[in-house]
Amino acid sequence: MRISHLATLLVFGVLIAEQSIAVAGAATDCAAMSGTMEAGNVCHVHTAASGYTMDLRFPTDYADEQAVLDYLTQNREGFINVAQMPSIRNVPYEMDVTTESFTSGPPPGATQSVVLKLFQDVGGARPTTWYKAFTYDVAHRKPVTFETLFPPDAKVLNTIFPIVQADLERQTGLTGVIATGDGLDPSHYQNFAITDDAVIFYFGQGELLPSDAGATSASVPRTALPPLQLT
Repeated sequence: MRISHLATLLVFGVLIAEQSIAVAGAATDCAAMSGTMEAGNVCHVHTAASGYTMDLRFPTDYADEQAVLDYLTQNREGFINVAQMPSIRNVPYEMDVTTESFTSGPPPGATQSVVLKLFQDVGGARPTTWYKAFTYDVAHRKPVTFETLFPPDAKVLNTIFPIVQADLERQTGLTGVIATGDGLDPSHYQNFAITDDAVIFYFGQGELLPSDAGATSASVPRTALPPLQLT
């Protein structure tokens, strides 16, 4: 009993230490982005300069946080480089990032998904909105991609596309505008989130639907899909 009690204390101590390290690391990563921590493990980065404004919110508790940070850093630097170029435009450039987070399955055999929604106005004909999604298999400590999510011979897009098409038509009222070749192209399904009940696919402005429809998403019930390859 004494050994068992000691082992329990050791495990508890390790968990507390890992949690403390994660919290400290999150604060450090947020500070490196010139942000401040908010409730719910969210980092908020806000910059207002003479030629642009930037407002980013992203979670700091994602299992593969470095992938999120790398993507945001790349896009932030690209935006600032463009915004600092001489321009006759009188309206400041703008970049906004908002986030949704999802989980599936009970820990430790769970997945985490983070979906970034990015908006940029850099003086083009119209602002642009797109998504970048990250999904991580926590139990096996590896990213999940569309290519690894389903069995290789499942021909899963034959099932996914009609459901996505119907959902987008219901949301937008646009019918018959998605070419079959586009709807069956795996490159359009790279951004997704996994929940216990569905796989949600995200499409940037002008992807699948006309640009006027904006950025969209469609939910496909997991009961309609082959078993996800998460084990």
